[in-house]
Amino acid sequence: MILSLIKVPIDWLLSWLATPRAARVVGEPFFWLTGMRRKGQKIDLSQVKRVLVVRLDEIGDVVLTTPFLRELRRNLPNAWVTLVVKPQVYNLVELCPYVNEVLTYDWGEKGRSGELRRHVGAIKLAAQHLWKRKFDLAVLPRWDADHYYHGTFLVYFSGAPWRVGYSEGVISHKRRLNGGYDRLFTHVLNDSTVKHEVEHNLDVIRFLGGQVQDERLELWLSEEDETFTEQMLKSHGVGPDNLLIAFAPGAGVPKRMWPLGNFIELGTWLKSQYAAHLVVVGGRGEERLGRELQQKIGDTVINAVAQTTLRQTSALLKRCHLYVGNDAGPMHLAAAAGIPVVEISCHPLDGSPSHPNSPVRFGPWGVPHIVLQPEKAIAPCSKACNATQAHCILSITVGQVKEAIMPLLSQSRPVLQRWVSKHAD
Repeated sequence: MILSLIKVPIDWLLSWLATPRAARVVGEPFFWLTGMRRKGQKIDLSQVKRVLVVRLDEIGDVVLTTPFLRELRRNLPNAWVTLVVKPQVYNLVELCPYVNEVLTYDWGEKGRSGELRRHVGAIKLAAQHLWKRKFDLAVLPRWDADHYYHGTFLVYFSGAPWRVGYSEGVISHKRRLNGGYDRLFTHVLNDSTVKHEVEHNLDVIRFLGGQVQDERLELWLSEEDETFTEQMLKSHGVGPDNLLIAFAPGAGVPKRMWPLGNFIELGTWLKSQYAAHLVVVGGRGEERLGRELQQKIGDTVINAVAQTTLRQTSALLKRCHLYVGNDAGPMHLAAAAGIPVVEISCHPLDGSPSHPNSPVRFGPWGVPHIVLQPEKAIAPCSKACNATQAHCILSITVGQVKEAIMPLLSQSRPVLQRWVSKHAD
């Protein structure tokens, strides 16, 4: 009985300590005493000497931030720029020429006190690495909810007098999950317009008073990454004249995964009709997918699943002539590599355009592409696919993907134009 009575206030205290209000109780006196408070003052880029950018998201989100980093540097050519990412994507941005340093922050704490642990982790990172930089500006270019990344708190605890991010009110579930977060910024963007995430990111540059000249994605690879790719392809008998197509059968959640049997059927057809070689890419936990594709299709399949770094994967994709896969990180890497993309999406055409699975927000950017979506949600789904397993995506057929592939291949490989023209209906 006594333990139960004690547990209630402890749970309440742990929850309260991880709230924006608690952060301000700790932070505001510090900001006032140090003079690091300019809430409401117009941001003057000419006065910005040190910038913090927080991007604690997954692979795709980080890839879509590459134009933002380039344009930030273009507008602040002499500023010190620090980028903070999750450890799993460090390899991808390690060689970014537009930042001076890349730090990592692991927000993956779990359990009852996970929120508080992330809170403490943000303060610890700030104390060890951020406060000494004395940032003038801290930016969180995330439009959607900052539910578990804790990026908003990291921006706040950086001590930067100008702290910029999207308002908690731009989308309904963000308002619900991030209530009170606006108070941790000095300036917020209130744009609720549904648009591609690249555009949301670049709108932050414009909000700061900067100019945007270039919206293309980028990858930053080393000579070693390129050499690794050449050696891998050579060891599998793939030369410059061979047609190479990337498959990505995995995804972050099962509902976004087109059945593996469909990939096997499609890969067998590509091998038969185009004499295509396939390279299968993916991360840890998806090893079975690569092995099974290789076993069922044969020796023209290069299984690179969980065997390459993000940069090595990117280098492989640059050598491909087409990407076919689900809505996942490799799809954005393929777009950044400049190859045509066929995306197989679980998000229905009649679904909400603001949903995180919507191609309106997260479709392939800057390359020829075709996005295949279910014509409508399958009950009980409505505004999006809400299943825990593959569901709405099952309505996309192998035949539809074949039809999408042919015109994109003709663009990528002019020598195939005659074949495609002859066999197209």
